[in-house]
Amino acid sequence: MAKQFDVLVIGGGPGGYVAAIRAAQLGFNTACCESESYDDPKGEVRLGGTCLNVGCIPSKALLQSSEHFDNARHGFVMHGISTGDVAIDVKTMVKRKDNIVTQLTGGIKGLFKKNKVTLLPGHGKFTGGGEDGWEVDVAGEAVTAKHVIVATGSRPRHLDGIPVDNKLICDNAGALAFDAVPKRLGVIGAGVIGLELGSVWKRLGAEVTILEALPEFLAAADAAVAKEAWKVFTKKQGLDIRLGVKINKVTTGKKGIAIEYEMGDESHVLECDKLIVSVGRVPNTDGLGCEAVGLQLDERGRIDVDDHCRSNLPNVWAVGDVVRGPMLAHKGMEEGVMVAELIAGQAGHCNYDAVPWVIYTHPEIAWVGKTEQQLKSAGIEYRAGQIPFSANGRALGQGETSGFIKMLADAKTDRILGVHVIGTNASELISEAVVAMEFHASSEDIARIVHAHPTLSEVMHEAALSVDKRPLHF
Repeated sequence: MAKQFDVLVIGGGPGGYVAAIRAAQLGFNTACCESESYDDPKGEVRLGGTCLNVGCIPSKALLQSSEHFDNARHGFVMHGISTGDVAIDVKTMVKRKDNIVTQLTGGIKGLFKKNKVTLLPGHGKFTGGGEDGWEVDVAGEAVTAKHVIVATGSRPRHLDGIPVDNKLICDNAGALAFDAVPKRLGVIGAGVIGLELGSVWKRLGAEVTILEALPEFLAAADAAVAKEAWKVFTKKQGLDIRLGVKINKVTTGKKGIAIEYEMGDESHVLECDKLIVSVGRVPNTDGLGCEAVGLQLDERGRIDVDDHCRSNLPNVWAVGDVVRGPMLAHKGMEEGVMVAELIAGQAGHCNYDAVPWVIYTHPEIAWVGKTEQQLKSAGIEYRAGQIPFSANGRALGQGETSGFIKMLADAKTDRILGVHVIGTNASELISEAVVAMEFHASSEDIARIVHAHPTLSEVMHEAALSVDKRPLHF
Protein backbone atom coordinates (compact mmCIF):
# COMPACT_ATOMS: atom_id res chain seq x y z
CA MET A 1 0.00 0.00 0.00
CA ALA A 2 1.28 3.46 -0.91
CA LYS A 3 2.43 5.83 1.80
CA GLN A 4 -0.01 8.73 2.05
CA PHE A 5 0.71 12.33 2.97
CA ASP A 6 -1.05 15.66 2.86
CA VAL A 7 2.04 17.35 1.40
CA LEU A 8 5.01 15.80 -0.37
CA VAL A 9 8.02 17.98 -1.16
CA ILE A 10 10.34 16.72 -3.90
CA GLY A 11 13.81 18.05 -3.11
CA GLY A 12 15.48 18.92 0.18
CA GLY A 13 17.31 22.13 -0.76
CA PRO A 14 16.58 25.56 0.76
CA GLY A 15 13.17 25.94 -0.87
CA GLY A 16 12.21 22.31 -0.25
CA TYR A 17 13.22 21.78 3.36
CA VAL A 18 11.76 25.13 4.41
CA ALA A 19 8.49 24.34 2.61
CA ALA A 20 8.34 20.97 4.36
CA ILE A 21 9.00 22.44 7.80
CA ARG A 22 6.42 25.20 7.35
CA ALA A 23 3.81 22.77 6.03
CA ALA A 24 4.36 20.53 9.06
CA GLN A 25 4.09 23.52 11.39
CA LEU A 26 0.70 24.25 9.83
CA GLY A 27 -0.55 20.80 10.77
CA PHE A 28 -0.07 18.86 7.52
CA ASN A 29 1.24 15.30 7.43
CA THR A 30 4.36 16.15 5.44
CA ALA A 31 7.16 14.24 3.73
CA CYS A 32 10.24 15.35 1.82
CA CYS A 33 12.18 13.14 -0.58
CA GLU A 34 15.85 13.73 -1.41
CA SER A 35 18.30 11.56 -3.34
CA GLU A 36 21.64 13.41 -3.21
CA SER A 37 24.36 12.30 -0.78
CA TYR A 38 26.97 14.86 -1.94
CA ASP A 39 29.79 12.36 -1.30
CA ASP A 40 28.67 11.81 2.27
CA PRO A 41 31.22 9.45 3.92
CA LYS A 42 28.41 7.13 5.06
CA GLY A 43 26.53 7.39 1.78
CA GLU A 44 23.56 8.93 3.55
CA VAL A 45 21.23 11.43 1.94
CA ARG A 46 22.16 15.03 2.74
CA LEU A 47 19.61 17.80 3.00
CA GLY A 48 20.31 21.42 2.17
CA GLY A 49 20.74 21.09 -1.57
CA THR A 50 23.44 22.81 -3.57
CA CYS A 51 23.39 25.82 -1.23
CA LEU A 52 24.45 24.06 1.95
CA ASN A 53 26.54 21.29 0.40
CA VAL A 54 28.45 22.72 -2.58
CA GLY A 55 27.31 26.34 -2.88
CA CYS A 56 26.49 29.23 -0.57
CA ILE A 57 27.71 27.88 2.76
CA PRO A 58 31.00 26.18 1.81
CA SER A 59 32.01 29.03 -0.48
CA LYS A 60 31.48 31.56 2.31
CA ALA A 61 33.59 29.44 4.65
CA LEU A 62 36.45 29.46 2.15
CA LEU A 63 36.00 33.16 1.45
CA GLN A 64 36.33 33.89 5.17
CA SER A 65 39.43 31.72 5.53
CA SER A 66 41.08 33.29 2.49
CA GLU A 67 40.24 36.78 3.75
CA HIS A 68 41.91 36.05 7.10
CA PHE A 69 44.99 34.82 5.22
CA ASP A 70 45.07 37.90 3.02
CA ASN A 71 44.71 40.20 6.02
CA ALA A 72 47.55 38.44 7.81
CA ARG A 73 49.79 39.00 4.79
CA HIS A 74 48.71 42.49 3.75
CA GLY A 75 45.96 44.00 5.89
CA PHE A 76 47.21 43.87 9.47
CA VAL A 77 50.26 46.03 8.78
CA MET A 78 48.09 49.19 8.77
CA HIS A 79 47.16 48.38 12.36
CA GLY A 80 50.80 48.05 13.35
CA ILE A 81 50.60 44.27 13.50
CA SER A 82 53.51 42.27 12.07
CA THR A 83 52.89 38.61 11.30
CA GLY A 84 56.09 37.57 9.54
CA ASP A 85 55.89 34.62 7.18
CA VAL A 86 52.33 33.31 6.87
CA ALA A 87 51.43 29.93 5.42
CA ILE A 88 48.12 28.36 4.40
CA ASP A 89 47.21 24.73 5.01
CA VAL A 90 44.60 24.17 2.31
CA LYS A 91 43.61 20.73 3.59
CA THR A 92 42.81 22.16 7.04
CA MET A 93 40.89 25.03 5.46
CA VAL A 94 38.83 22.62 3.34
CA LYS A 95 38.25 20.32 6.32
CA ARG A 96 36.88 23.26 8.32
CA LYS A 97 34.54 24.01 5.43
CA ASP A 98 33.41 20.38 5.33
CA ASN A 99 32.75 20.35 9.08
CA ILE A 100 30.51 23.41 8.78
CA VAL A 101 28.57 21.76 5.97
CA THR A 102 28.15 18.53 7.96
CA GLN A 103 26.93 20.46 11.01
CA LEU A 104 24.32 22.43 9.07
CA THR A 105 23.03 19.59 6.90
CA GLY A 106 22.73 17.38 9.95
CA GLY A 107 20.90 20.20 11.66
CA ILE A 108 18.17 20.11 9.01
CA LYS A 109 17.58 16.44 9.75
CA GLY A 110 17.15 17.47 13.37
CA LEU A 111 14.63 20.13 12.34
CA PHE A 112 12.71 17.53 10.34
CA LYS A 113 12.53 15.31 13.40
CA LYS A 114 11.48 18.21 15.63
CA ASN A 115 8.69 19.22 13.23
CA LYS A 116 7.64 15.65 12.41
CA VAL A 117 8.59 15.82 8.72
CA THR A 118 9.12 12.36 7.21
CA LEU A 119 12.35 12.10 5.22
CA LEU A 120 12.08 9.74 2.24
CA PRO A 121 15.54 8.92 0.83
CA GLY A 122 15.41 8.61 -2.94
CA HIS A 123 14.53 10.31 -6.20
CA GLY A 124 10.95 11.47 -6.59
CA LYS A 125 9.14 11.00 -9.91
CA PHE A 126 5.52 11.63 -10.87
CA THR A 127 3.73 8.51 -12.07
CA GLY A 128 0.10 9.61 -12.15
CA GLY A 129 -2.80 11.06 -10.22
CA GLY A 130 -4.88 14.19 -10.36
CA GLU A 131 -6.76 16.70 -8.25
CA ASP A 132 -7.72 14.11 -5.61
CA GLY A 133 -4.10 13.10 -5.10
CA TRP A 134 -0.78 12.69 -6.89
CA GLU A 135 1.20 9.49 -7.24
CA VAL A 136 4.97 9.73 -6.91
CA ASP A 137 7.57 6.99 -7.08
CA VAL A 138 10.36 7.49 -4.52
CA ALA A 139 13.19 5.02 -5.04
CA GLY A 140 10.75 2.34 -6.14
CA GLU A 141 8.23 2.98 -3.38
CA ALA A 142 4.75 4.37 -4.14
CA VAL A 143 3.81 7.60 -2.36
CA THR A 144 0.60 9.59 -2.70
CA ALA A 145 -0.07 13.16 -1.60
CA LYS A 146 -2.87 15.69 -1.92
CA HIS A 147 -0.34 18.47 -2.59
CA VAL A 148 3.11 18.15 -4.17
CA ILE A 149 5.74 20.90 -3.98
CA VAL A 150 8.56 20.51 -6.50
CA ALA A 151 11.84 21.95 -5.23
CA THR A 152 14.42 20.05 -7.27
CA GLY A 153 16.76 23.00 -7.67
CA SER A 154 19.39 23.42 -10.35
CA ARG A 155 22.78 22.13 -11.45
CA PRO A 156 25.83 23.82 -13.03
CA ARG A 157 25.61 24.56 -16.73
CA HIS A 158 28.45 22.87 -18.59
CA LEU A 159 29.83 23.96 -21.96
CA ASP A 160 29.96 21.70 -24.98
CA GLY A 161 33.44 20.39 -25.60
CA ILE A 162 34.67 21.21 -22.09
CA PRO A 163 34.37 18.03 -19.99
CA VAL A 164 34.10 18.75 -16.28
CA ASP A 165 35.91 16.11 -14.21
CA ASN A 166 36.14 18.19 -11.00
CA LYS A 167 39.86 17.48 -10.89
CA LEU A 168 41.43 19.66 -13.59
CA ILE A 169 38.27 21.23 -15.00
CA CYS A 170 35.79 22.00 -12.25
CA ASP A 171 32.34 23.39 -11.65
CA ASN A 172 31.41 25.00 -8.32
CA ALA A 173 31.62 21.65 -6.47
CA GLY A 174 35.13 20.82 -7.61
CA ALA A 175 36.34 24.39 -7.06
CA LEU A 176 35.47 24.06 -3.37
CA ALA A 177 37.64 21.00 -2.89
CA PHE A 178 41.11 21.85 -4.21
CA ASP A 179 43.80 20.16 -2.14
CA ALA A 180 46.38 22.84 -2.95
CA VAL A 181 46.56 26.36 -4.32
CA PRO A 182 46.96 26.22 -8.11
CA LYS A 183 49.72 28.39 -9.51
CA ARG A 184 47.55 29.44 -12.48
CA LEU A 185 43.77 29.37 -12.26
CA GLY A 186 41.45 30.01 -15.18
CA VAL A 187 37.78 30.87 -14.66
CA ILE A 188 35.14 30.93 -17.39
CA GLY A 189 32.38 33.29 -16.30
CA ALA A 190 32.59 36.55 -14.35
CA GLY A 191 29.31 36.11 -12.53
CA VAL A 192 28.74 35.59 -8.82
CA ILE A 193 30.33 32.13 -8.61
CA GLY A 194 33.29 33.01 -10.82
CA LEU A 195 34.10 36.17 -8.89
CA GLU A 196 33.71 34.60 -5.46
CA LEU A 197 35.73 31.46 -6.15
CA GLY A 198 38.26 33.40 -8.19
CA SER A 199 38.69 35.72 -5.21
CA VAL A 200 39.26 32.80 -2.82
CA TRP A 201 42.17 31.34 -4.77
CA LYS A 202 43.59 34.73 -5.74
CA ARG A 203 43.94 35.67 -2.06
CA LEU A 204 45.66 32.36 -1.40
CA GLY A 205 48.28 33.06 -4.06
CA ALA A 206 46.97 31.83 -7.41
CA GLU A 207 47.32 33.84 -10.61
CA VAL A 208 43.67 34.18 -11.61
CA THR A 209 42.37 34.98 -15.10
CA ILE A 210 38.61 35.27 -15.62
CA LEU A 211 37.15 35.00 -19.13
CA GLU A 212 33.68 36.50 -19.60
CA ALA A 213 31.55 36.26 -22.74
CA LEU A 214 29.56 39.44 -22.11
CA PRO A 215 31.06 42.78 -23.14
CA GLU A 216 29.94 44.40 -19.87
CA PHE A 217 31.12 43.62 -16.36
CA LEU A 218 28.39 42.77 -13.83
CA ALA A 219 25.65 43.84 -16.22
CA ALA A 220 22.92 43.00 -13.69
CA ALA A 221 24.30 45.42 -11.10
CA ASP A 222 23.95 49.18 -11.01
CA ALA A 223 26.44 50.70 -13.46
CA ALA A 224 28.17 52.76 -10.78
CA VAL A 225 28.62 49.68 -8.60
CA ALA A 226 29.97 47.66 -11.52
CA LYS A 227 32.45 50.45 -12.33
CA GLU A 228 33.68 50.60 -8.74
CA ALA A 229 33.92 46.80 -8.53
CA TRP A 230 35.95 46.67 -11.73
CA LYS A 231 38.40 49.19 -10.34
CA VAL A 232 38.82 47.35 -7.03
CA PHE A 233 39.02 43.83 -8.43
CA THR A 234 41.36 44.54 -11.34
CA LYS A 235 43.55 47.40 -10.14
CA LYS A 236 43.75 46.82 -6.39
CA GLN A 237 43.37 43.06 -6.15
CA GLY A 238 44.97 42.04 -9.43
CA LEU A 239 42.22 39.86 -10.87
CA ASP A 240 42.76 39.59 -14.63
CA ILE A 241 39.23 39.88 -16.04
CA ARG A 242 38.80 39.75 -19.81
CA LEU A 243 35.44 40.69 -21.35
CA GLY A 244 33.82 39.87 -24.68
CA VAL A 245 35.51 36.48 -24.89
CA LYS A 246 34.51 33.63 -27.17
CA ILE A 247 35.87 30.22 -26.13
CA ASN A 248 36.93 28.11 -29.09
CA LYS A 249 38.65 25.10 -27.59
CA VAL A 250 39.89 23.70 -24.28
CA THR A 251 42.54 20.98 -24.19
CA THR A 252 44.38 19.24 -21.37
CA GLY A 253 47.88 17.81 -21.36
CA LYS A 254 50.97 17.21 -19.27
CA LYS A 255 51.58 20.96 -18.99
CA GLY A 256 48.06 21.69 -17.80
CA ILE A 257 45.08 23.25 -19.56
CA ALA A 258 45.11 25.37 -22.71
CA ILE A 259 42.12 27.60 -23.49
CA GLU A 260 41.94 28.94 -27.03
CA TYR A 261 39.69 31.98 -27.26
CA GLU A 262 38.94 35.12 -29.23
CA MET A 263 38.66 38.61 -27.83
CA GLY A 264 37.78 41.26 -30.36
CA ASP A 265 39.58 40.43 -33.59
CA GLU A 266 42.46 38.68 -31.88
CA SER A 267 43.03 35.03 -30.97
CA HIS A 268 44.64 34.09 -27.67
CA VAL A 269 45.68 31.07 -25.64
CA LEU A 270 45.41 30.98 -21.85
CA GLU A 271 47.39 28.29 -20.06
CA CYS A 272 46.41 27.30 -16.54
CA ASP A 273 46.74 24.47 -14.03
CA LYS A 274 43.08 24.41 -12.98
CA LEU A 275 39.93 25.66 -14.69
CA ILE A 276 36.61 26.63 -13.11
CA VAL A 277 33.57 26.70 -15.39
CA SER A 278 30.90 29.00 -13.91
CA VAL A 279 28.49 29.95 -16.69
CA GLY A 280 25.16 29.71 -14.93
CA ARG A 281 22.84 26.93 -13.87
CA VAL A 282 20.04 24.86 -15.39
CA PRO A 283 16.86 23.63 -13.63
CA ASN A 284 16.59 20.02 -12.50
CA THR A 285 13.46 18.80 -14.27
CA ASP A 286 15.00 15.73 -15.93
CA GLY A 287 13.58 12.49 -14.59
CA LEU A 288 10.79 14.24 -12.71
CA GLY A 289 8.06 12.57 -14.75
CA CYS A 290 6.64 15.82 -16.09
CA GLU A 291 5.44 14.14 -19.28
CA ALA A 292 3.59 11.44 -17.39
CA VAL A 293 1.27 13.94 -15.72
CA GLY A 294 1.43 16.87 -18.16
CA LEU A 295 3.41 19.20 -15.91
CA GLN A 296 4.16 22.22 -18.10
CA LEU A 297 7.70 23.55 -18.59
CA ASP A 298 8.78 26.86 -20.10
CA GLU A 299 11.30 27.37 -22.90
CA ARG A 300 14.21 27.13 -20.43
CA GLY A 301 13.08 23.85 -18.93
CA ARG A 302 11.73 25.46 -15.78
CA ILE A 303 8.35 24.53 -14.33
CA ASP A 304 5.84 27.12 -15.50
CA VAL A 305 4.20 28.76 -12.46
CA ASP A 306 2.14 31.85 -11.63
CA ASP A 307 3.05 34.56 -9.11
CA HIS A 308 2.07 32.22 -6.28
CA CYS A 309 4.11 29.25 -7.56
CA ARG A 310 1.09 27.28 -8.79
CA SER A 311 1.79 25.05 -11.78
CA ASN A 312 -0.69 24.17 -14.51
CA LEU A 313 -1.72 21.10 -12.49
CA PRO A 314 -4.09 21.36 -9.51
CA ASN A 315 -2.29 21.14 -6.15
CA VAL A 316 1.14 20.88 -7.79
CA TRP A 317 3.45 23.72 -6.84
CA ALA A 318 7.09 24.54 -7.58
CA VAL A 319 9.62 26.78 -5.87
CA GLY A 320 13.25 27.89 -6.01
CA ASP A 321 15.72 27.41 -8.84
CA VAL A 322 13.34 25.16 -10.77
CA VAL A 323 11.00 28.11 -11.52
CA ARG A 324 11.31 31.62 -12.98
CA GLY A 325 13.17 34.36 -11.20
CA PRO A 326 16.64 34.64 -9.68
CA MET A 327 18.35 31.45 -8.54
CA LEU A 328 18.82 32.59 -4.95
CA ALA A 329 18.44 30.40 -1.87
CA HIS A 330 16.55 33.03 0.11
CA LYS A 331 14.09 33.52 -2.73
CA GLY A 332 13.41 29.78 -2.76
CA MET A 333 12.94 29.74 1.01
CA GLU A 334 10.37 32.52 0.92
CA GLU A 335 8.53 30.77 -1.90
CA GLY A 336 8.48 27.59 0.16
CA VAL A 337 6.90 29.39 3.10
CA MET A 338 4.42 31.14 0.79
CA VAL A 339 3.26 27.88 -0.80
CA ALA A 340 2.84 26.09 2.53
CA GLU A 341 0.74 28.96 3.82
CA LEU A 342 -1.35 29.12 0.64
CA ILE A 343 -2.08 25.39 0.96
CA ALA A 344 -3.29 26.15 4.49
CA GLY A 345 -5.62 28.86 3.18
CA GLN A 346 -3.48 31.69 4.49
CA ALA A 347 -2.29 34.77 2.62
CA GLY A 348 1.14 33.54 1.56
CA HIS A 349 3.41 36.30 0.33
CA CYS A 350 6.68 36.76 -1.56
CA ASN A 351 7.54 40.24 -2.85
CA TYR A 352 9.79 39.66 -5.85
CA ASP A 353 10.52 43.39 -6.09
CA ALA A 354 12.25 43.26 -2.70
CA VAL A 355 14.53 40.23 -3.10
CA PRO A 356 18.13 41.22 -2.28
CA TRP A 357 21.16 40.13 -4.28
CA VAL A 358 24.60 39.65 -2.72
CA ILE A 359 28.07 38.92 -4.11
CA TYR A 360 30.47 37.92 -1.33
CA THR A 361 33.64 39.36 -2.79
CA HIS A 362 35.81 41.84 -0.91
CA PRO A 363 34.35 44.38 -0.83
CA GLU A 364 30.91 42.79 -0.82
CA ILE A 365 28.25 43.86 -3.32
CA ALA A 366 24.53 43.91 -2.53
CA TRP A 367 21.45 45.47 -4.00
CA VAL A 368 17.67 45.42 -3.95
CA GLY A 369 15.16 46.99 -6.34
CA LYS A 370 15.86 48.85 -9.55
CA THR A 371 19.20 49.98 -10.92
CA GLU A 372 19.71 53.49 -12.20
CA GLN A 373 19.92 52.23 -15.78
CA GLN A 374 16.61 50.36 -15.39
CA LEU A 375 14.87 53.50 -14.15
CA LYS A 376 16.25 55.53 -17.04
CA SER A 377 15.19 52.89 -19.54
CA ALA A 378 11.66 52.83 -18.11
CA GLY A 379 11.41 56.64 -18.13
CA ILE A 380 10.86 56.81 -14.37
CA GLU A 381 11.84 60.11 -12.79
CA TYR A 382 14.02 59.58 -9.74
CA ARG A 383 16.45 61.22 -7.36
CA ALA A 384 19.72 59.65 -6.27
CA GLY A 385 21.85 59.93 -3.17
CA GLN A 386 25.31 58.39 -2.91
CA ILE A 387 27.76 58.38 0.02
CA PRO A 388 31.22 56.73 0.13
CA PHE A 389 32.36 54.56 3.02
CA SER A 390 35.48 56.71 3.18
CA ALA A 391 33.34 59.38 4.90
CA ASN A 392 32.33 56.99 7.69
CA GLY A 393 34.18 56.82 11.00
CA ARG A 394 33.57 53.11 11.60
CA ALA A 395 34.76 52.19 8.10
CA LEU A 396 37.92 54.25 8.63
CA GLY A 397 38.54 52.51 11.95
CA GLN A 398 38.20 49.14 10.30
CA GLY A 399 40.37 50.15 7.37
CA GLU A 400 37.50 49.26 5.02
CA THR A 401 36.87 52.43 3.04
CA SER A 402 36.24 51.12 -0.48
CA GLY A 403 32.84 51.59 -2.04
CA PHE A 404 29.62 53.46 -1.35
CA ILE A 405 25.88 53.23 -0.79
CA LYS A 406 23.52 54.62 -3.43
CA MET A 407 19.81 55.16 -2.82
CA LEU A 408 17.29 55.78 -5.61
CA ALA A 409 13.88 57.28 -4.84
CA ASP A 410 10.85 58.28 -6.89
CA ALA A 411 11.12 61.97 -7.80
CA LYS A 412 7.46 62.64 -6.91
CA THR A 413 6.59 60.28 -4.05
CA ASP A 414 10.10 59.80 -2.58
CA ARG A 415 9.36 56.06 -2.30
CA ILE A 416 12.60 54.05 -2.36
CA LEU A 417 13.01 52.31 -5.72
CA GLY A 418 16.42 50.74 -5.26
CA VAL A 419 19.47 50.62 -2.99
CA HIS A 420 22.94 49.56 -4.11
CA VAL A 421 25.90 48.84 -1.86
CA ILE A 422 29.51 48.02 -2.58
CA GLY A 423 31.57 47.92 0.57
CA THR A 424 32.31 46.07 3.77
CA ASN A 425 29.35 44.19 5.26
CA ALA A 426 27.12 45.04 2.30
CA SER A 427 25.34 41.70 2.79
CA GLU A 428 24.17 42.84 6.24
CA LEU A 429 23.54 46.49 5.42
CA ILE A 430 21.16 45.71 2.54
CA SER A 431 18.56 44.29 4.94
CA GLU A 432 17.56 47.76 6.12
CA ALA A 433 16.81 48.68 2.53
CA VAL A 434 14.80 45.47 2.03
CA VAL A 435 12.63 46.26 5.06
CA ALA A 436 12.14 49.83 3.84
CA MET A 437 11.08 48.72 0.37
CA GLU A 438 8.82 45.95 1.68
CA PHE A 439 6.86 48.52 3.66
CA HIS A 440 6.92 51.18 0.92
CA ALA A 441 9.15 53.56 2.86
CA SER A 442 10.59 56.79 1.49
CA SER A 443 14.13 58.06 1.64
CA GLU A 444 12.84 60.58 4.18
CA ASP A 445 11.72 57.70 6.42
CA ILE A 446 15.30 56.36 6.49
CA ALA A 447 16.64 59.88 6.97
CA ARG A 448 14.47 60.32 10.08
CA ILE A 449 15.53 57.04 11.74
CA VAL A 450 18.23 57.31 14.42
CA HIS A 451 21.22 55.20 13.40
CA ALA A 452 23.73 54.25 16.10
CA HIS A 453 27.10 56.01 16.02
CA PRO A 454 29.68 54.98 15.04
CA THR A 455 28.32 52.30 12.71
CA LEU A 456 28.51 51.40 9.04
CA SER A 457 24.72 51.81 8.89
CA GLU A 458 25.24 55.56 9.10
CA VAL A 459 26.28 55.43 5.44
CA MET A 460 22.74 54.25 4.64
CA HIS A 461 21.40 57.19 6.68
CA GLU A 462 23.63 59.65 4.85
CA ALA A 463 22.65 58.19 1.47
CA ALA A 464 19.00 58.81 2.36
CA LEU A 465 19.81 62.37 3.37
CA SER A 466 21.76 62.77 0.16
CA VAL A 467 18.66 61.98 -1.93
CA ASP A 468 17.36 65.34 -0.70
CA LYS A 469 20.82 66.94 -1.12
CA ARG A 470 21.32 67.43 2.61
CA PRO A 471 24.00 64.98 3.80
CA LEU A 472 25.55 65.96 7.13
CA HIS A 473 28.97 64.31 6.89
CA PHE A 474 29.88 64.48 3.20
